[in-house]
Amino acid sequence: MDINILTVFILAIFVGFEIITKVPPTLHTPLMSGSNAISGIAIVGAIISTRIDGGVGSYLGLVAVVFATINVVGGFLVTDRMLKMFKRK
Repeated sequence: MDINILTVFILAIFVGFEIITKVPPTLHTPLMSGSNAISGIAIVGAIISTRIDGGVGSYLGLVAVVFATINVVGGFLVTDRMLKMFKRK
């Protein structure tokens, strides 16, 4: 496995953790709807990375596809629930 791919993966973990921990709870739900587009892009990148010839990259790509898909579906569900709160009864 190329050291550059591993370096980018580890840096993405640290940057993602720092970004998530800096978001206040009141902004988390509105920002989740915007992050769905980013997760959609992550799914495409993860699918491409699963095409790497075997090894750890394929498994990490599969894990990334699963987590990004969970994030997209969860984000849409939370956004839908949030928008339902503003509808008149």
